[in-house]
Amino acid sequence: MISYDPAARLFHIRTASMSYVFRAGDYLQNLYWGKVLAAEDLADLPAASFHSSFDYDTLLEREEYGCWTGRSYSEPCLAIASERGRHLAMRFVGHDLSPEREGVQTLRVFLSGNDGAMSVALDYEVHASYDMVSRSATVTNHGEPVTLENAKSAALHLPELPRCTLRYLTGKWAGEFQMTDMPVETGAFTMQSKRGITGPHFNPCFALSEGANEREGEVWFGLLAYSGNWKITVEKTIFNNVKVVGGVNDFDFAYPLGQGESFTTPAFLFGYAEAGFGGMSRKLHRFERDRVLAASAKPRRILYNSWEATAFSVDVREQKKLADKAAQMGVELFVVDDGWFGERHSDKAGLGDWHANREKFPNGLGELIAHVNGLGMDFGIWVEPEAVNPDSELYRKHPDWIYRFDGSEPLQLRNQYVLNITKPPVRRYILEMLHDLLRSGNIRFLKWDMNRSISDLGEGGGTKDRRLWVEHVHALYEIWSELRRDHPDVELETCAGGGGRIDLGILRYAAQCWPSDNTDPFDRLFIQHGFTQFYAPQIMMCWVTDTPSGAGKANRSIAYKFHSAMCGGLGIGADINRLSPEEAAEYKRHILQYKEIRETILGGDLFRLRPPGESGLTAVEYVGPFGDEIVVLAFLHAQQYGDSCPRLKLQGLSENARYELAGDGKRYHGSTLMHYGLPIELKGDFDSALFVLRRTER
Repeated sequence: MISYDPAARLFHIRTASMSYVFRAGDYLQNLYWGKVLAAEDLADLPAASFHSSFDYDTLLEREEYGCWTGRSYSEPCLAIASERGRHLAMRFVGHDLSPEREGVQTLRVFLSGNDGAMSVALDYEVHASYDMVSRSATVTNHGEPVTLENAKSAALHLPELPRCTLRYLTGKWAGEFQMTDMPVETGAFTMQSKRGITGPHFNPCFALSEGANEREGEVWFGLLAYSGNWKITVEKTIFNNVKVVGGVNDFDFAYPLGQGESFTTPAFLFGYAEAGFGGMSRKLHRFERDRVLAASAKPRRILYNSWEATAFSVDVREQKKLADKAAQMGVELFVVDDGWFGERHSDKAGLGDWHANREKFPNGLGELIAHVNGLGMDFGIWVEPEAVNPDSELYRKHPDWIYRFDGSEPLQLRNQYVLNITKPPVRRYILEMLHDLLRSGNIRFLKWDMNRSISDLGEGGGTKDRRLWVEHVHALYEIWSELRRDHPDVELETCAGGGGRIDLGILRYAAQCWPSDNTDPFDRLFIQHGFTQFYAPQIMMCWVTDTPSGAGKANRSIAYKFHSAMCGGLGIGADINRLSPEEAAEYKRHILQYKEIRETILGGDLFRLRPPGESGLTAVEYVGPFGDEIVVLAFLHAQQYGDSCPRLKLQGLSENARYELAGDGKRYHGSTLMHYGLPIELKGDFDSALFVLRRTER
């Protein structure tokens, strides 16, 4: 709920277990963010800390939405440039409070400045039962033309924490979502992308704590819902104020606003948890499943992707053979990857020519689609609509459709350029192509890839080109939104050279995501551990493949591969033509087993019992939506000195309920499983096990 005390000019946003309080004085000042409290006790503004005459006003460090005035020296949210100058002093002029609707209440706070020439509307969308708040800002110009030079979504201020630690995700290709913890010291630390996509090197999320662990401690956290150039700065001043500013990156950014024009920032979502990082993750997963992942209402289908089996050598006969074998195993979605279109025989040609290659598919895609559907599977296909090869019909016809600076040859990455989808003709071409493709047959799934960063971002407009970073993302969302609207039965997967475009912005449209091209089942435990800190297992696709993506990797057993891939949405990427009858039968057994526990893994609560890397044993637990089924996946990396595995102390069970272990019929009280532990027997290197318990007595 949201309340406002007009006498004290105090705003109190209260959720199930969080209070967020700020006051409208000469400027909006944040007073508190944390565990629920009585906000009226904060009615008096805190006195400024002792400082010298060199410091103008240290309370400005806690400004709710700081605009650049030249008088504050911490990270601002908004900055402009115009012929009148750069000074932008905003004052509170009112607010609007909407009634709660479907569990959501919205507060809009209005600021005005520069004699009414500029206004800002700050939106607070409160999801009280989820302990989540979404913030964004809409900047409107009412006067002479101005240029936005900085437009962040929000500033979030922490209570005073003597020893504050930041958790964030970093990585690279084949090593995305690596969890990192670091102390917050005086100064500023920036996470960002400058590549036009969300990027694998940082992910737009953060968690701050003081001594929290997986099960205990307070955590303040947030995620930015944006798929382009973004920036999150964690800043601690010498006066011990810690704030997080996040939004569109001001790198190479300039966005012109004429009279009457507005700019709306992406949503910056934040929350608070008391039960450690595990509690934070479960709050986020529930919120994402219910409020963000609208396109993911259906359970993830078990898919087969033919890339490893054929690479670019795609043809209808071979694909039919693979489909026959996939269907026999119990696969539900058959996906043809790169190589089906144009003169696409390698990554050097054909990208942009989205018509089936006549030699590979003499009768078009319809023949294969009908065959796949006849086997009881849905059909899906790979596309990369934002890019084009120089060696393609599309580029030869429209060389002006790519991003390029005047007077220079654009950079080729992976033998391709980036299409300027901000141009209406380019956007129309992509949409018409996708509509035609989806209407040409019963296609129920698109794997949308983006295999390079954006470079040479220009169209001959000089400094005006700097708006294109934002407009590319807006154009992408427009395309995805239209696809979702016109093809509601088609699910989209977000992929960008692995996990380069995963954020809450694109996940409003995507049914699932591809976290990494690294499918080694051991490496994936680390990637999946980092991914699930902030994102739900429901959308995390995990494949069983043939060859670990790294030199010198040891072979893993089929069971180990499947158990690792069962931690999210299950996919098969191996060359199933090479399987022996016994191996194919084992694939089928694991797929059948996954179907039986899929609802619990994708819709239940995740407990990370033992993280990878701390010892030889890793384990995760999923408690079903109604608490009736528990799934535990355990992995032993290496056994030393003949040591036995420690018991796994489960979480999230009912103390007095009894649970039966599938397979041997043994029954345990919840209290025994949580406090004494579940005995497991794993031996050797890269061993694994799956345990399923079902509640028999409440």
